[in-house]
Amino acid sequence: MQYYRYSIVTLFIIISGCSKSSYDFDLVVTLEKNHILKSAERYSNLNPVTVTASFSERSAGGKHDFYSEGDYWWPNPKHPDSAYIRKDGLSNPDNFVAHRKAMIRLGQISGALASAYLVTKDGQYIKDLIPHLKAWFVNETTKMNPNLLYAQAIKGRVTGRGIGIIDTIHLIEVAKAIRVVEQSQLISIEELFKIKQWFSDYLAWLTTHDYGKKERDNGNNHSTCWAMQVAAFAELVGNEGQLSFCRTFFKEVLLPGQMAKDGSFPKELSRTKPYGYSIFNLDAIFGLAQIISTEDDNLFQYKTEDGKSLKQGLAFMFPSLKNKDLWTFQKDVMYWDDWPTKQPSLLFGGLQFEREDYIDIWKKLPALPNKPEIIRNMPIRYPLLWVY
Repeated sequence: MQYYRYSIVTLFIIISGCSKSSYDFDLVVTLEKNHILKSAERYSNLNPVTVTASFSERSAGGKHDFYSEGDYWWPNPKHPDSAYIRKDGLSNPDNFVAHRKAMIRLGQISGALASAYLVTKDGQYIKDLIPHLKAWFVNETTKMNPNLLYAQAIKGRVTGRGIGIIDTIHLIEVAKAIRVVEQSQLISIEELFKIKQWFSDYLAWLTTHDYGKKERDNGNNHSTCWAMQVAAFAELVGNEGQLSFCRTFFKEVLLPGQMAKDGSFPKELSRTKPYGYSIFNLDAIFGLAQIISTEDDNLFQYKTEDGKSLKQGLAFMFPSLKNKDLWTFQKDVMYWDDWPTKQPSLLFGGLQFEREDYIDIWKKLPALPNKPEIIRNMPIRYPLLWVY
């Protein structure tokens, strides 16, 4: 059944002079307020934890270098001391993930506290967030180096990989939270400059280092997540050149290269977790569009010459997001029961395409489960920051 609430909303906007963006913001506040405030209460008054709080002897980097290990790589049972072997879709629980956990924690804290400030205008939320930002990006004794040279290493094979750049998708909502901190005027100009300089340095590394170039050209969800990061960090530091590049990359590479004519993502469907990866890539490309769209260039309305579009991509996934029993492809080898959750593509799509049924399903879906495998594939946790 098609809903028509948005025709009424359009009239409301015209009569009241309210913009579509302010309507979206107010609606998301209404939907998310309780969740935001409960989360903010949980994340207030916590001490910062950065990459310097833990170290793996297997890392080729130093104390300030982010380090992680490839999720799907395992010891060879026939030769335990040899190089690890790959088991696609099966995460090795013995890999080093302390730095990733710390970064996810930073993202959760940043998203919750910045969103709570937007809801309440209570400056204490910003004051609680600033020490975490200073610890990660300013303080010489605790900050992270602005590169990802040692991410998703593989024992016996490589000390780091471009594919590891996907780990910093959890800095995207941190970058968005920093924009809220700046707007609050509760941080010193010097500290804000240093934080932005860190992201500017990392953005330069992402776009010039061979690891970044390989990730950009990966061709699946890794390319989408590379672009989403570049866009978010460029938005924060005001790099219009990179924002323009991402718009072109979306139109000429990501959408035509990854989407089939039916709206599916064949490279995600070929994985051992096709459902979860399809959802993940859809969320990421919707998140990218949410960042880089402008009034004059709305990528939610963009179509390739052969008809590929975000609207088509969400239409392909919507039936199985509403009822997973309608999924006709292989089931995921792990975490099948944990998807879907409150997928942001449904919320953003509902707002952009004026589809109340999309928003209704988003509201009915369960909250993000507290499972590391799901959390690491859900970088968009506080949608209020994305419509702000």
